[in-house]
Amino acid sequence: MTTKAVVYNDAHDVSIEEIDDPELTSPNDAILEVTQTAICGSDLHMYEGRAGAEPGMAFGHEIMGEISEVGDGVEQLSPGDRVVLPFNVACGYCRNCEDGHYGYCENVESETPGGAYGYVKMGSYQGGQAERVRVPYADHNALKIPDDPANGTPEDFIMLADVFPTGWHGVELADLQPGESVAVFGAGPVGLMAAYSAHLRGASEIYVVDRVKSRLELADEHCNATTINFEKRDAVEAITDAHGGGVDKGVDAVGYQAIEDGRDGESIYDESRENPSIILNQLIDAVRPTGKIGIVGLYVSDDPDQPDHIGEQGLLRVYLGTAFEKGLRFGMGQCPVKRYNRRLRDMIVAGEAEPGFVISHTASLDEAPEMYERFDEREEGVTKVLLEP
Repeated sequence: MTTKAVVYNDAHDVSIEEIDDPELTSPNDAILEVTQTAICGSDLHMYEGRAGAEPGMAFGHEIMGEISEVGDGVEQLSPGDRVVLPFNVACGYCRNCEDGHYGYCENVESETPGGAYGYVKMGSYQGGQAERVRVPYADHNALKIPDDPANGTPEDFIMLADVFPTGWHGVELADLQPGESVAVFGAGPVGLMAAYSAHLRGASEIYVVDRVKSRLELADEHCNATTINFEKRDAVEAITDAHGGGVDKGVDAVGYQAIEDGRDGESIYDESRENPSIILNQLIDAVRPTGKIGIVGLYVSDDPDQPDHIGEQGLLRVYLGTAFEKGLRFGMGQCPVKRYNRRLRDMIVAGEAEPGFVISHTASLDEAPEMYERFDEREEGVTKVLLEP
C-alpha cells in the first residue's frame, strides 16, 4: 500500500507523490491518519534547497489526526483517539528527556541529539504532510485532544504541534515576567505566537518588528502590540523612543535568514540582503542592561548560500562586547514541545487561548506545491497554511 505525501524534488520544487505506507516497526509505535498538517517557516529552508534535503524526502512536522493502529506496547492510546504530535520525536526516558529537554533526545538520531518528523539531520522519520504517518514512542509523543471540547477549533489545536509552544518557549527563554516589556523581532507564525504568549503572560508593553502589513495587523489585533515596520523606521530607535529606553526582554523569532532594511528594494524578500547577525545585534541594542533575550529563530552550523566565508561556516558578527558590557543573558534552542503543550491545550479548551488566528489559508494536500510557492514568496496575507489530506 501507499500514501500520498508532499515530497521534495529539488530547490523550490515539491510535488505530491505516492510513498510507502507507514507500518508499525516497534511495539511502541502507532499509525496516525492525518486530518490536519501545516507548512512551517522552517520547512522553507529545505524547500529553498538550503538545508541539505535529499530528493524523495517527505516534509512536514506539524501534525494532527486520529490514531488508526497501535503496537502491542502502546498502553495510553487506542484507535479513534484524536491527537496532536509534538514536532520533536523523543523517547521519554534518556537523560535529556528526563530533564525535560525533549528536543535533544539522545535515542532518536545517531548523528545529533534530537529528532523530528520530516526534517534534515533529525532522523529518518517520515514527514506528516501526508495521509498517514508513523508515531514512534507513541504513548510519550502523542497528546490527546478532546472529542468535543468546550472551546477550540482544529486551527487552534494544530498550533500545539510547534508554533504555539515555540512562541511560548521564546518568552520563557527570555524569562518574561508579568508587567515587563518585551520586543519580538519577526511576526511570522512563531513571532506572532511569541507576542501572543507575552500578552497571555501579562506583559505590560509588547513591540513587534516586521515589514509585512498583514502580519503586523495580526500582532496589533490579537497581541495588543505596538507594531514597527522596519522598512519605514529604524527598529531599535522606534522601540527605545516609544518605551523611553531599553525594554526588559527580547525575542528573536527570525533567525539566520534575516534581511537588512531595504527601503530601496522592490521584492518582499531578497537573499542578497540577508544579514544573519542583524536581529541579534538589534536586540542587544534594544534590551536594557541586565535584560534577557530568547532565541527561537533558526540558526545553522553551515550555510553555503551565504555570500561570505564567515557566513558559510555559520559564524556571526555579533556585538558580544556590548552584550557583555550590558550584562545581557541569552537563552536559545529548539522548543521542547511536551514541556508546554498539555498546559497550552488546557488553555485552549478553557477558552483562554485561541492561537488559530495565525492560520490564513486552508488547502487540500494536493494544493501544497502552490501553497509552498506562495508562502516562500512571502506573499501578502499568506501567514500560515493549513493542509487537510
